[in-house]
Amino acid sequence: MPRFAANVSTLYPEHPLLDRIGAAARDGFAAVEVQSPYAASAADMRRALAEARTQLILMNAPQGDMDAGERGIAALPGRETDFEASIAEALDYARAAEAPRVHVMAGKPVAGTDPAEAERVFVRNLHHACAAFAPHGIRVMIEPINTRDMPGYFLTTPEQAEAIIAGVGAANLALQFDVYHAQIMVGDVSKRIERLFPRIGHVQIAGVPDRHEPDTGEVNYPAVFRLLDRLGYGGWVGCEYRPARGAAPGGTSAGLGWLRRC
Repeated sequence: MPRFAANVSTLYPEHPLLDRIGAAARDGFAAVEVQSPYAASAADMRRALAEARTQLILMNAPQGDMDAGERGIAALPGRETDFEASIAEALDYARAAEAPRVHVMAGKPVAGTDPAEAERVFVRNLHHACAAFAPHGIRVMIEPINTRDMPGYFLTTPEQAEAIIAGVGAANLALQFDVYHAQIMVGDVSKRIERLFPRIGHVQIAGVPDRHEPDTGEVNYPAVFRLLDRLGYGGWVGCEYRPARGAAPGGTSAGLGWLRRC
């Protein structure tokens, strides 16, 4: 059975960010991932991880001006200088918090942007990120995201990500395969995992279509977990779902029956 990591940006929403790490540990999670850790200092993050005896296995690079709707800037022409600054910030944080993977988000190019130009910038920026992280043993992740949840996002399918990874050609660039996004965009998840397995560096899960616990919805996750075992997947599976009970106290813990049955 795969190892599961709690995404503390979506789970345990009744707690402040750093307190979510301890809550995850009390429920048996030995690892966590976080979408945007920067509201907490890296020193405080590392202290919370040590106190909970957990590890941070994935974090995102800064996403740009999130209040203005930005969700990454790696594929935004004209933002190359901002991107390089974001990678420097992410590298400092990842090293201090000992995170071995950093998700670099492509972003949402402005209307009218030539897709070929956005791809050229994305590839250029990924070259830069991979070169910056490689000496420190950190892998760069890219994740296709569905257009229902994030309209206008540049990277939307596993096949598009596969082509970009091949074009960059960096040994520390890998696919972050989120089953939720893949099922919504293209389906045929098991065959895609099998075919793309050499490219996959991290897996995430959530129920489809509502992004709640993985024992809800249309995906047969026990079969997915058996497939990952058969393929020899040795990484973590990130639980990046929204608890059906929302921010009710203890809501995330109450919804972990699926994990106890694994």
